[in-house]
Amino acid sequence: MYILDFVSQNWVMAVVSFLITVIGCLVALKVFPKLGLVDRPSKYGLKRRPIPYYGGVVIYLAFVVGVLIFVPMSKAVLGLLVGGGFIALVGFLDDMFDLSALLRLFFQFVGAGILVVAGIGVLSINLPLLGSIDFTGVMIWGIPLLGAAFTMIWVATILNAMNLLDGIGGLNSGVTFVAAMTLFALSIHPGLHEDPSSQVGVASIALILAMVALAFLIFDFPKPKILMGDSGSTFLGFALATLAIFSGGKVATAFLVLGIPLLDMVWVILRRTFVEKKPFWKGDLRHMHHRLLDMGMKERGVVILYLVIAAIFGSSAVGLVDSGQKLFMVIALVVLMLLLAGALIFIPKKKA
Repeated sequence: MYILDFVSQNWVMAVVSFLITVIGCLVALKVFPKLGLVDRPSKYGLKRRPIPYYGGVVIYLAFVVGVLIFVPMSKAVLGLLVGGGFIALVGFLDDMFDLSALLRLFFQFVGAGILVVAGIGVLSINLPLLGSIDFTGVMIWGIPLLGAAFTMIWVATILNAMNLLDGIGGLNSGVTFVAAMTLFALSIHPGLHEDPSSQVGVASIALILAMVALAFLIFDFPKPKILMGDSGSTFLGFALATLAIFSGGKVATAFLVLGIPLLDMVWVILRRTFVEKKPFWKGDLRHMHHRLLDMGMKERGVVILYLVIAAIFGSSAVGLVDSGQKLFMVIALVVLMLLLAGALIFIPKKKA
């Protein structure tokens, strides 16, 4: 009921954010091809006409407009907008010029560093069975060193996991919608905060992000009319990572709803490094979603499957307050991933 109450009081914010994104996408569909902002399907062996690319520009601008209209400005909010803009710009340049992996990682840490300077960081984290881990022991210029390091690693991890997920239209925007709605629900959950009113800003930003992602999903759901590119996927990952650590942090809980992208990233790194003996940053078409396509699933089916799994674990993250219950769901998520990975390894490709 608390979710419905907040939405009923802030429905204008949700509708306006949604409509801004829809209008932005419609404009991009007309303008981007004239500017040459289209994808290169031949680069990936795809036999279709180029379609508008760089949709991340629309996503970022729609998000910024929504936040500026509905969220009071603060140092933390400014850090999110500036850091997110920096990440979106790097993604745009990467789409244009194929930046090196090392350079991209460096810029990602710079973007995360902007958050740290703005006062956004993880001061502690609660782990099932291990208890609370404090990151405030060593301070430099008023910034907890361990907290800053953990924050930057967390942001880079989520950012790259979401970027790797962007192999099928609708996957990234759909998972972002589910994840943002989960973080929105967690932000206003009366059982998690002594003062729920202190979370209004976080909840508002999460709702705006969710509506932006939902609107873009309409346009990039298979078969997509526009693609977000790295400018979109990296920004969405950056925004989700930031929301997960806003106001005390929901990092451990966020792992549930983002578990599939994170575990897929771990699997990709291990496979490329130890099995194929090649640099793990060298892209390929062997992610979990690609293997599901190889088995004969349609792109829409893959997107729906991911969204259902994310929604199930996201609902669990909201509904299960006890740490032991969440540990059980994390274990269930890992087991599910292992079963899917095993199936995808041993089930042969569908014959053409």
